[in-house]
Amino acid sequence: MRFIGYRVGISVALTSALISSVFVAPQSHAAPTLAEIQIKVRQLEEDATSAAEGAQEAKVKIAVLTKTLTGIKQKAAVQGQNVSELSKSLGAIAIDQYKNGGLSQSLELLFSSDPTLYLSAAGSLDALTRRKSIQLNKFQAAEQRLNATTLTVEDKLALIAAAQKKYQAQARLAQSKLAEAERLLAQLKKEDRDRLARLAEEQENADQASSLEAAKGAQGVSGRAGVALKYALKQIGDRYVFGADGLTTWDCSGLTMRAFQASGVSLPHSSAAQFRYGKLISRSNLKAGDLVFFGSPISHVGIYLGGGKMVHAPRSGSRVKVATMDMGRKKFRGGKRL
Repeated sequence: MRFIGYRVGISVALTSALISSVFVAPQSHAAPTLAEIQIKVRQLEEDATSAAEGAQEAKVKIAVLTKTLTGIKQKAAVQGQNVSELSKSLGAIAIDQYKNGGLSQSLELLFSSDPTLYLSAAGSLDALTRRKSIQLNKFQAAEQRLNATTLTVEDKLALIAAAQKKYQAQARLAQSKLAEAERLLAQLKKEDRDRLARLAEEQENADQASSLEAAKGAQGVSGRAGVALKYALKQIGDRYVFGADGLTTWDCSGLTMRAFQASGVSLPHSSAAQFRYGKLISRSNLKAGDLVFFGSPISHVGIYLGGGKMVHAPRSGSRVKVATMDMGRKKFRGGKRL
């Protein structure tokens, strides 16, 4: 999915440096300061990122339901063929019974002067009746299975429709949050917008340098967790883009999905869906290479580096980096060891 983009990300730590550049209106009609706008824009970016992860969760659900539906439809086709064949079989039996005369022929044989002929023909008619009864039972059971499968198909179609509706709503929400951030920035003077963009770029460059230094600490991590962690660290400096899963742009769950794919672990492209995998780990027991999740509902994921730090793709306007596990309004929800 494609969203409007603007280089607006900037660390809250720069607030004090920005306040002095703002002319404050009279107290009764005070306009928002540049620092206040910067904080609001940051919040809108984070809200947009959360909404985009919600869209990713719905997208994963659609894929799973669609795959399941395909299997159910194939099953229904086989069952329908079985019902059709049983129906033809019943028709053939009915024709045979009609040709053999049914009850009227039995009565004729009953009064026949040849008892041997009666016993032989009566046995054939009885066998025909039993065969019809067995086939009828099979037909009724097959028809019930087909009806049940048809209801399951309808149920899955309804779930897919609901998931698609959620996906579209979350995508629109993400777009609207970024559009609101754009409107806030448009209220600023050009020199203020340029300054915000320049400071944001400088902060990202500083974060990248410190992240590359922190990445050196991952050399001793082994196993598949180590492979995943090292893969993610190699992406430091790559831009965040909604819905991206490499190889030069990423969102949070796209990065973790590809990182663990490199170590042989298959994960869905959704932080909420990834939380359903692996063993739950408390914050105090985290090890390098564990997945770490944030938000309620879950809307962010990173890979633990150690020392209270993680590597992650933070939000729109930012880059893949090593950062502390302080996600502000997005509280830590738990770790997962794969």
